[in-house]
Amino acid sequence: MIPVVSAFITAGAGVAVFYAVDLPLPWLLGPISACLLAALAGLPLGGVKTLNHSMRTILGVAVGATLTPSVLATFPAMWPTLVLVPVMIACIGAVGVPYFQRICGFDFPTAYYSTMPGGLQDMIAFGEDAGGDVRTISLIHATRVMIIVVALPFLLIGIWDADLSNPPGAPASSIPLQELGLMCVCAFVGWRVADRVGLFGASILGPLILTAALTLAGGLHNRPPAEAIWAAQFFIGMSIGTKYAGITWNEVRRDLAAGLGFCAILIVLTLIFVEAIYQLGLAPGMETLLAFAPGGQAELTVFALIVGADIAFVVAHHILRIFAVILGAPLAARIFDRSKPR
Repeated sequence: MIPVVSAFITAGAGVAVFYAVDLPLPWLLGPISACLLAALAGLPLGGVKTLNHSMRTILGVAVGATLTPSVLATFPAMWPTLVLVPVMIACIGAVGVPYFQRICGFDFPTAYYSTMPGGLQDMIAFGEDAGGDVRTISLIHATRVMIIVVALPFLLIGIWDADLSNPPGAPASSIPLQELGLMCVCAFVGWRVADRVGLFGASILGPLILTAALTLAGGLHNRPPAEAIWAAQFFIGMSIGTKYAGITWNEVRRDLAAGLGFCAILIVLTLIFVEAIYQLGLAPGMETLLAFAPGGQAELTVFALIVGADIAFVVAHHILRIFAVILGAPLAARIFDRSKPR
């Protein structure tokens, strides 16, 4: 109980500090920064897994509520950039695996599942089954998500002068109680049903699918209120920061340093793809960056909501990325592992 209380207090302090000094995205970056510093200082931190997942359902509802018939009509036009998602995954693997093996000294399973930009829990599970170092894989992915989330605001402001102070939605007082109730039903039922059938990313995709169906049927006309999106940001930020709880200085020197180097590689690869797509006129630059940045699906959805980007475009690419990694990673790992000389 003490680690959970400590995490809440630390995350709340991070929000307060970010507000006090007028830094961007206080509800997301404040908890991440404060919890990371507290973890490095050795403070006990913990989270409530069910509560963290329940907060992600808010983002699923938010995306589903934007999928109107006019938005769905734009999906076929996305194919030129969607086909580039597996290409980018292959490029990440071609650079990342040798980096972790030859420079960082990781064994193949640890290197491979540290490289693949999929969901954290899925990569840990696959890596454990393959004999990889679970703790190292966890820290590498936590670092990947954290660095991408921290770097994106500076890129969005510096390149597109994006306004990150926009409220992510309308106030709760302006949304009919009936629709708020329907959103809660979509969040809970969609999550539990998707989890029961084993859908990856169930806490986001389940509510997304159910809410989209209700929106298309004319039952919903609003997104979740700003207060709900802020709450989701808070718990997502706290969850990222607390993943470093119990980190040792040996892990800082080895795994955290390796993760930072990998993030530099990821950012360069992402910017290359974004620039190429933009120059070819396939998609706007800001949407492309949010769609191809290899961060977490939940975190990138938050950014899309705040800056007013094409949410459907961004989410479609991240769903494909995670889907491709989850389906392809175990098969590719077996193929590459067998091809190595014994």
